[in-house]
Formats: sequence, C-alpha cells, structure tokens
Amino acid sequence: MKEKFYDYIQKLQDTITSKLEEVDSKAKFQQDFWERPEGGGGRTRVIENGAVFEKGGVNISKVHGALPKSMQTYFGVEEADFFACGLSLVIHPKSPMVPTVHANWRYFEMYDKQGNIVDQWFGGGQDLTPYYLFEEDAAHFHKVCKKACDAHNPEFYPNYKKKCDAYFWNAHRNEARGVGGLFFDYCKATETMQMEDWYNFVTEVGNSFLDAYVPIVEKRKELPYTREQRDWQEIRRGRYVEFNLVHDKGTLFGLRTNGRIESILMSLPPHVQWRYDHHPEKGSEEERLIEVLQHPKDWV
Repeated sequence: MKEKFYDYIQKLQDTITSKLEEVDSKAKFQQDFWERPEGGGGRTRVIENGAVFEKGGVNISKVHGALPKSMQTYFGVEEADFFACGLSLVIHPKSPMVPTVHANWRYFEMYDKQGNIVDQWFGGGQDLTPYYLFEEDAAHFHKVCKKACDAHNPEFYPNYKKKCDAYFWNAHRNEARGVGGLFFDYCKATETMQMEDWYNFVTEVGNSFLDAYVPIVEKRKELPYTREQRDWQEIRRGRYVEFNLVHDKGTLFGLRTNGRIESILMSLPPHVQWRYDHHPEKGSEEERLIEVLQHPKDWV
C-alpha cells in the first residue's frame, strides 16, 4: 500500500503543478529534492511571484525510521518504527479576490520490533480560505468535495465537513480559518472499509482538487482590487499564519520528526500584516466575511 500511494502522489504532484503553471501563465515551479538523515526525503515544488500566484508549494515526502520520543507520547506507544508519505499544498494568490487553498493527502504505517505492521491509516482533506466572500465559490468548492465523498459513502461529506470546520478553528480568535471543505484522519480498516477502499476514497478526493479550485481562480483572477483590499488580505493572512504555527498538527509532526524546515514552512505567505486591535467597518464586505468565519455555514 505504501508504494502504491507514494506512486499516486508523485503523479498527482505532476498533474497539479502542471495545471497551476498553465493557470498562472508566467511563473514556473522551482523543484528541490531533499533527504532526511534518519530516513527518507521528499520533492518540494514552490512557485513565486507569478501573474496569479504570489507564493505556493506542492510538496511530496516519504519519511521513515524510529518514531521520535515526542511522537511516541503523542500516539501513546512504546518504541516503534514508522513510515509516512503524503502530498501537501498551499497556494497563496496575489489577488485578494482569489482564495487561498490548502490540501493534504497522507498515509501512515507503524511497525513492531520485528517489522510487522501494527497500525496503518489514511488522512487528508482540502479547504478554502477566501478574503472576500463569493458564496457561489464556497458552494462550488463544497459541491465538488461532496461529489467525491458521495461516490463512496453518503455519510462521508457531512461528517468530514463538520470535522474540517472543527479542525481549522482558530480557537484563540474564535473564528474559522476559512470556509472549510473536508478533513479526515485515522481512516483505518473496518468491516465495511478495507485499506483498499480507503485508498480509492482518498485518491478520489485528491483527483477532485483541481476541479474544486481552478474554476474559482479563473473566475476571479482578473477582478480589480484596491490597496485597501490588499491590506485586508494581508491582515487575514496573519490569521492563517497563526493557525499554522499554533494549531496545525501537520506542521507539528514535521518539526518533531526532523522534517525539512523550508518544506514545512512553505505554507506561510510572503506578505502579512498584524495590526493592533483591527476590526472591519460595520456593514462592509470584510465584516460579512468575519460573520461567516465565526458561524460556519452549510454550503451545499
């Protein structure tokens, strides 16, 4: 399974980066290969200063070795070896009219001292973070997510949508990071879902990503915007940074397993503002966004 899924994410990385380069029409992804001293490595691709995308990364990694002490405590296990692979992406567009997007699809195995698999699971999801709220864009993103889920189980979308709203919650701000999407983790074999079934589900979600995001980019990338709207985007990006550094488990896992720091922190946008006690004007589009972030909606 681990080789099958790693082969899939290598091809998915190619598909996604090719399409995003086509959409941008100016910038190309820079590629770096890196190795982890304890075992494994990855292929990082970053795009910067494009016509559409200010900064973005589409990274794959495959790491293995002894589970660090900090992660043993986290998983509640004794000494163990592990294998983890996944694709993680974050795209920060230049225009505040185009939303930031994040996605991740991953697979994990844990082994006993004899090398037998004692645990394995899939995880992942995709979510949208707009700076100006176009409700039809949020609905489109969620409809694509729902379609991918419904092909496997009608309970998946409402369940994983709810988990996404709960996970991407900036508790210290009492607001969501964005308008959500899907979040699933610890997807293990059961009587009704074998690992092959989970593979089929996760890859269906992965294959849906471009359909969920690219039409929104194409629709909004030429819209005019002001310096004030750009300022708002940078203020909201600050909240994005706060979530990734304070709450995000993926960032934590990467840092605690000696992952490549540049690849882990590529999710951070290049231009950000933190203004003291900033509040949007009453009745403004900015306030309308905050209202939705504080009270997550059902988009489908």
